[in-house]
Amino acid sequence: MESLADAENCPRPMESELLFGEFRRSFDDRFRVGIPAELLEPLNLQAGQAILAKERPGCLSLWNATVWHQQMDADVRVLQGKVQAGRLEGRLNEVQQIGRLLSTRHRDVKVSERGRLLIPEGFREFLQIEPGEESMIVGAAVCVEVWRPAAWLDYLNRRMPRFRKLFDGLVD
Repeated sequence: MESLADAENCPRPMESELLFGEFRRSFDDRFRVGIPAELLEPLNLQAGQAILAKERPGCLSLWNATVWHQQMDADVRVLQGKVQAGRLEGRLNEVQQIGRLLSTRHRDVKVSERGRLLIPEGFREFLQIEPGEESMIVGAAVCVEVWRPAAWLDYLNRRMPRFRKLFDGLVD
């Protein structure tokens, strides 16, 4: 079983189209950023309710709240069951670590009708942004990501050389 904290093991989206696209957007003086409609609409947010998650340094991800909570609740029940059954004895440090990470990793947020997302305190510091700075809004197939531009460029430089192998492995 993969780690609950593994960013690659996030909740599965509802049946919808995959999200692709890269957009440059600036934060306003209140740490709000506009999410393009072509990325926001397929998330099927109910009344704008979403989950904002810390993915990797310089990157946050935006998820459908219903889907996120269903998967997270199921994963936490599994973890709780293992703890109660004594199956994680001797792994207290790992259990505490996952507790700390789950305590800070995600937060319920609301996306306004105009598509603006307010980045909460704690998430701003993780993203390392200031008012007026630019960000990259990226469709990551199953979620929308908000990147600090330097972190996005670093990610692309490290991952793009393996693009073809990854793509072929997923479509074969």
